[in-house]
Amino acid sequence: MASRADPSDTGGRRDWRDVARDAADLALLGILLTLAAVPLLTAAAAAGTASAAVHDWTRTGSWPSARTNVRRFGRAVLPGVPVSLLALAGAALLVADLAALASGRVPGGTAALLVTALIAAGLAGYAGLVVVEVGGNEGGQWRASARSAARACLDAPTRWAALTGVVALAGLLTVLVTPVAVPILAGYTVAALHAVTIRRPVPVAVAGRGELP
Repeated sequence: MASRADPSDTGGRRDWRDVARDAADLALLGILLTLAAVPLLTAAAAAGTASAAVHDWTRTGSWPSARTNVRRFGRAVLPGVPVSLLALAGAALLVADLAALASGRVPGGTAALLVTALIAAGLAGYAGLVVVEVGGNEGGQWRASARSAARACLDAPTRWAALTGVVALAGLLTVLVTPVAVPILAGYTVAALHAVTIRRPVPVAVAGRGELP
């Protein structure tokens, strides 16, 4: 994967070639993420490693080396097995609940279906933030990342809502696009989650001086 930090012929300005290179890098990331998650029990390790790679890329402009990615993945496989099982079980229960409500096998009607869908979307947004937090922890430390994500959701509900929107859009696109494109979409989704959580400083005039920091 290429580096965004490399000097270009345009005096540091990005052109279409840089955008195309970033798109190709994220597509490759999504494909590798999907392949690494195929055994299912390695899904958490794959997501954490991909998130750590995007974290490095968004902060430094450079992708980590293949050796670094392999090391992170290998170190995260065993600790990530319970996380993978928990995520798969939770997703299966929510899908089963939504299917039962939609088919009418469970009482509650449209109101219960809507509430359950909102809860599922909120949990998906929270899970997306956990993945981002794990990326900042070298692809591991799921328990600490989960606690940090919970605090962040309560402190910034709008960011939580934005993350929920990203995950919901990714889910919708997964249904709409051809199955071959789903792995590519995975890389873009991880990058979008990181983009939403990046805090950008807002210039504020210094009181009484009218200066900007």
